Amino acid sequence: MSLQQGNPTAPGKNDRFSSMGFILAAIGSSVGLGNMWKFPYITGEHGGAAFFLLFITCLIIIGLPVLLAELAIGRAGRGSAATSYVKAGGPKAFGPLGLLQVIAPFIILSFYVIIAGWTLHYAFLSFSGQLFVDSNFGGQFTAFTGGYMPMVWQVVAIALTGFVVARGISGGIEKFNKILIPGLIMLLIVLMIRAVTLPGAGAGVSFFLNPDFSKLSTEAALVALGHAFFSLSLGMGILLTYGAYVDKRQSLGTATLAIGAGDLIYAFIAGLIIFPTTASFGIEPDAGPSLVFIALPAAFSAMPFGTFFGGLFFVLLSFAALTSTVSLLEVPVSYAMERWGWGRTKSVIVITVSILLVGLPSVLSFGTVPLLDDIGGKSFFDWMDFITSNILLPIGGLITTIFAGYYWKGAAEGAGLKSGWFRVWLFMLRYVAPILVFLVLLHTTGVINFE
Repeated sequence: MSLQQGNPTAPGKNDRFSSMGFILAAIGSSVGLGNMWKFPYITGEHGGAAFFLLFITCLIIIGLPVLLAELAIGRAGRGSAATSYVKAGGPKAFGPLGLLQVIAPFIILSFYVIIAGWTLHYAFLSFSGQLFVDSNFGGQFTAFTGGYMPMVWQVVAIALTGFVVARGISGGIEKFNKILIPGLIMLLIVLMIRAVTLPGAGAGVSFFLNPDFSKLSTEAALVALGHAFFSLSLGMGILLTYGAYVDKRQSLGTATLAIGAGDLIYAFIAGLIIFPTTASFGIEPDAGPSLVFIALPAAFSAMPFGTFFGGLFFVLLSFAALTSTVSLLEVPVSYAMERWGWGRTKSVIVITVSILLVGLPSVLSFGTVPLLDDIGGKSFFDWMDFITSNILLPIGGLITTIFAGYYWKGAAEGAGLKSGWFRVWLFMLRYVAPILVFLVLLHTTGVINFE
């Protein structure tokens, strides 16, 4: 049954975001774990404040135009990510291309929910004090991820996510973000104040904020482009899907700026938490789980009231992870409701169970099942991350830019921009964003490398 026939389960048909609820939900989708453990590292590696300025530039040049395009297409189509392009008036060839933006978040969620479970587990361990009983934090992390307990926390994380999504847009996702986003902001501020007042924290702040333009390079520019793109959750169907739930009176231009600012502020404060803390305790700000789950617990164990602040930090990570998992789950749920006419609760149950099954090899690839640890040089978990982040998401971004720039006749009305701004936006989508996104695709897949 099509949207035009009045399918009550069709995405965007009855349930809508309020104006503020939509902006908070979209910010929640971009506030994830990557900005906490990846952004500080790549910033320090590529010139500190110089790289941060480059990141802001890339956010404006590539991030915001594509973000606005995804929201506008979603609102015009009022369908799932798979059908928004065609329902907005595009050629039928964009149907299969749109389906890629349903597949990508499904795969991402299958491994992302595992890390969300880790954050919940560590929040519990930290507040209970169990995390700091043994100072061998590397051994603790290895023993935990190499066992079967992550499967339990994986189920907890997906169950919480499914509960929120099953309650709908206004009654579930919007209410959830109205609680968690303000809570996340308060946690960020508290932890930032604690970090910058640590002994020796000034060196970390200086490392983060002092520009070193000698480290800027073509490689740094591509890294900044890639992070600007991925930190806004572009190319994965989330903003297409959320756009379907946005009221026509909502200014998408204003919303785009608010979402971009939220992502930027979160990344900045994350740097003011990570760098001062690592500098104070002589920790290398390395990227990835080793920083968050091994190095930082060691820092918290050595600071006054470390159990409390460690608990707050992992609650912060849990909030960031769950706002992202909720956004990711809504994409395939929206598709299932539209494609098969299922109710929201049935769609959530079927999709979450499927995600758990697809995620089993990933959760078992940290030592539990040795065969999954090394498949062509990567673990199963790493392959899922590589395929989605480095291939499917840039392709999704290319689809959006090409559609909005060349095929969408309703682009002017859909974006709601004044003529001057519309011409600038269209120029970026036609001649700048596709080239840059394609370069990001070549860079992330290793085809080009300027190091």
